[in-house]
Amino acid sequence: MTGGEREARRTAYILAASQAIIGSAAPIALSIGGLAGFYLLDTDKSLATAPVTGFSVGMALGALPAAAIIRGLGQRSGFMFGTAVTAAGGAIATLALFRSEFWLFAFGLLIIGIGNAFVQQFRFAAADNAPPEFKANAISFVLAGGIITAILGPQIVIFTRELFAPIMFAGSFAAIIGLSAVGAVILAFLRVKASGGTVAAVDQSDARPLMEIISQPRFAAALICGVGTYTLMSFVMTGAPLAMVGCGFSPDEATLGISWHVMAMFGPSFFTGRLIQRFGAERIVALGLFLLIGCAIVALSGIALWQFWTALILLGLGWNFGFIGSTAIVADTYRPSEKGKVQGFHDFVLFGAVAFASLMSGAVYNAYGWEMLNWIVFPVCVISLAALATLSLTHQRQTT
Repeated sequence: MTGGEREARRTAYILAASQAIIGSAAPIALSIGGLAGFYLLDTDKSLATAPVTGFSVGMALGALPAAAIIRGLGQRSGFMFGTAVTAAGGAIATLALFRSEFWLFAFGLLIIGIGNAFVQQFRFAAADNAPPEFKANAISFVLAGGIITAILGPQIVIFTRELFAPIMFAGSFAAIIGLSAVGAVILAFLRVKASGGTVAAVDQSDARPLMEIISQPRFAAALICGVGTYTLMSFVMTGAPLAMVGCGFSPDEATLGISWHVMAMFGPSFFTGRLIQRFGAERIVALGLFLLIGCAIVALSGIALWQFWTALILLGLGWNFGFIGSTAIVADTYRPSEKGKVQGFHDFVLFGAVAFASLMSGAVYNAYGWEMLNWIVFPVCVISLAALATLSLTHQRQTT
């Protein structure tokens, strides 16, 4: 193992540990954000998932500022700033629940989402600090931290949602403040090699205009697949707890379903990077899209608890292969001098689409039910697969 790879592994492990702790705010917000919104509303429940949408909007709004702050302050200080934002969101959401204010609660989740935009930059930071042959593995290591997130987040919900009874769920969002503090301590161990970051400053003279970068067929296809994969995951997962409770299952059973889902999202990350190295990112993305189709098929087959949970597991697996694969493709389309603006643009588009999907999830569920949520999976996967096929044909023409 070279010195560069050894340092890249150390950075990836620290970021993975931070992802595990700070990232637990996401499953807390996603698993009970809709349920808390449902209880805070009066007779019209169509906006129940608006707080979850607030979380996704926060990630979209925070994408470009997070990239700029990290670039200006450096990765360590920038990421620690992000943990403070996450803690503030947890405090606002807790206050909103005590005051029974629906829109303040949605605003609190928006702030948590902005904090999560910094967490989303962990995967890019791991790739940027790794040699080319280790980039996919570095991304996988960071996302593997989600295994702990999958267990920690839902368990925090189960053990703290009645902590301040009769104020339901307030304890779960208060716990986000503590998670942020622990995450900040872990991030303090990131090494800084030069002023303002974990790696030396790069020459900006070879940076291309953003439009030239994003117009590359490879970037465009990766963005379509990344957006398709992530929006479907958010769309189906946001509606799943509402559907499970609506079918007579308990909030704890719904939360455990999200736990299995999040575990499936991050569990394969231990070997996804190796699969990408062996078979290519495009094939792994395609595999993820077919798993998403499998999720919809299982969900449409019935409403037993095992069908909900199996569909959510397939949804998580599909997200893992599709998202890591598309991220690896994106990481190959820009130069070091271009990473800030490209990563910020990518996540702004990605999480903007995810925010829209989470909002529409509640509206579609209330208007058409659980089945329609899953029927929508098919056309989105077909479009993403078509983008991959077009990329493959373009590559073949260029090499012949």
